[in-house]
Amino acid sequence: MDEVVVCRRQGPALWVTLNRPESHNAMNPAMIAALTAVFQALPEQPDVRVVVLTGNGRSFCAGADLAFMRAAADYTFAENVADGEAIFDLMTAVDTCLQPVVGRINGAAIGGGIGLVSCCDIVVAVRRAQFAFSEARLGIVPAVISPFVLAKIGVGNGRELFLTGERFSAERAQQIGLVQHVVAEEALDEVVADRVQNLLQAAPGAQAAAKELIRAVAHQPKAAMRDYTAHLIAERRASAEGREGMSSFLEKRKPEWQEESE
Repeated sequence: MDEVVVCRRQGPALWVTLNRPESHNAMNPAMIAALTAVFQALPEQPDVRVVVLTGNGRSFCAGADLAFMRAAADYTFAENVADGEAIFDLMTAVDTCLQPVVGRINGAAIGGGIGLVSCCDIVVAVRRAQFAFSEARLGIVPAVISPFVLAKIGVGNGRELFLTGERFSAERAQQIGLVQHVVAEEALDEVVADRVQNLLQAAPGAQAAAKELIRAVAHQPKAAMRDYTAHLIAERRASAEGREGMSSFLEKRKPEWQEESE
């Protein structure tokens, strides 16, 4: 049987591809488990500097698999809770990944697919990509992905799109902050490669600390962050990476991590 998630190395980047093209990469329990395992294992792989998350075929991810949704109709309440927790754990694994995650959105992203998009640090989408929180039109809600999505697009945008369930374009996704770059299909890999190369110019430890910083600071009162942010910058300045970064700048040379990524 084909793997539902395929991983391949491209230099210091790990490409993670959803691999159910016949069903538009819709998520079923096997895919959720496999993708969660990939991201949960990344802290043990320091040689992976950047993760590129994409889909095989014409779609990125069509949300929940229809066969699975039919089966879930007969689940017990406890079984449905467990399924929701598994999806939440997947989103958390992507969202808290130490390495930068670039979303290569090669087509439609629906429901849980948008959840994955919202957990990426940088998102590059083809112009033809369509997005939708279609849950309300199915009588349900985008519950477990909502904390990750609303952190990305804000409550105002979430109110409209969660309630209508309507499809929206890549351009609209860019306007609301879900997507950073909208490109022609033939330019997708070029722009993704550019984002990966730019990410490799920064120190990996600093990137991990920056991601933690964003999660800690977002939506918190600024005054409450005084001690945390002051301690964090002090720690980073004293770190090996911080010292190497400053030394290389003063000595007009590349820092070690740029040399290693070439």
